[in-house]
Amino acid sequence: MDLRKIKKLIKLLQESQITEIEVRKGDETIRVCQATGGAEKQEQLDAVPVTAPPPGSDVAPTRAAQATEEAGGQTIRSPMVGIFYAASEPGAPPFVQPGQQVQRGDVLCIIEAMKIMNPLEAEEQGVIREILVEDGAPVEYGQVLFRLDGT
Repeated sequence: MDLRKIKKLIKLLQESQITEIEVRKGDETIRVCQATGGAEKQEQLDAVPVTAPPPGSDVAPTRAAQATEEAGGQTIRSPMVGIFYAASEPGAPPFVQPGQQVQRGDVLCIIEAMKIMNPLEAEEQGVIREILVEDGAPVEYGQVLFRLDGT
């Protein structure tokens, strides 16, 4: 990830009420945390590269997601907390629809986090079987957004 983008995330975190943000692009993940220290209320920022979900996070695949993945399909999960957008702007056609073939690198949706638009790209090729989120809906980190059938 670009150092300028990391610094921008840290600045946005310092200027907001948010204490933590995690962003994933491809197989790179960065988590920036703002901690307060006891009575001194001292702010400290840590930028920690993350390769797996944090311990104790509720991101384990559900039985339905495991069954989908075992049956040759896959799930695509949200890499961050934000707002799900199916299209590039209101009134525009959605990036993908059920039954559509997608290739690695195709944009599937946009997730807005802290006024930053983050495109979510397909990591593998496949066919969109199901879109599990409504346009404009809030999404959680690790929430299943799409189900794909591998090809």
